[in-house]
Amino acid sequence: VPIRWEEALDTLADKMMELRKNNEPEKLMYMRGRYSPTSTDLLYGTLPKIFGTPNYYSHSAICAEAEKMGPGYTQGFFGYRDYDLAKTKCLVVWGCDPLSSNRQVPNAIAKFSDILDRGTVIAVDPRMSASVAKANEWLPIKPGEDGALAAGIAHVLLTEGLWSKEFVGSFKDGKNLFKTGATVDETAFAEKQTHGIVKFWNIELKDRTP
Repeated sequence: VPIRWEEALDTLADKMMELRKNNEPEKLMYMRGRYSPTSTDLLYGTLPKIFGTPNYYSHSAICAEAEKMGPGYTQGFFGYRDYDLAKTKCLVVWGCDPLSSNRQVPNAIAKFSDILDRGTVIAVDPRMSASVAKANEWLPIKPGEDGALAAGIAHVLLTEGLWSKEFVGSFKDGKNLFKTGATVDETAFAEKQTHGIVKFWNIELKDRTP
């Protein structure tokens, strides 16, 4: 039912005050879209702090900042980057849909069919996305099981000796000591461009069989 703007403001204010009176300010959540001086400084910045809720989110949580987190934590580069789709032969689309939500959607659309012509597209996503619909392989994992799949893949790469020796390094005596369930001596492995791979194996991966 359409209501006047003034009625909407009164309704919102009443609901907010009800939370404050019940000592439940954290039950208010504010979510905003793109930037503007009003939404940033007043609604996103000041209002939640004064009201007493920690639950306020910018669209950047699923946009710019989220994109920077990937290369930031894996490569030490917190910034925008794109991929060499013009030469890609195997594209793994994991938990995203570059044909629908990417900083360069038109570029991904233009290059996608060429990748299919010369190589393979593998999609890992619980949702039937546009990329999934066109992919050669679809792994429709259950929501929240990305980590289990990644750990299983890492376990196989290590136990079967399929990691990049040139980049990661290898065991000093040339013998693969990554065996399911077995703890490995960290000093037996000479790392190159990675850090703590044996420690991570011992803590997390040794029992993570597919």
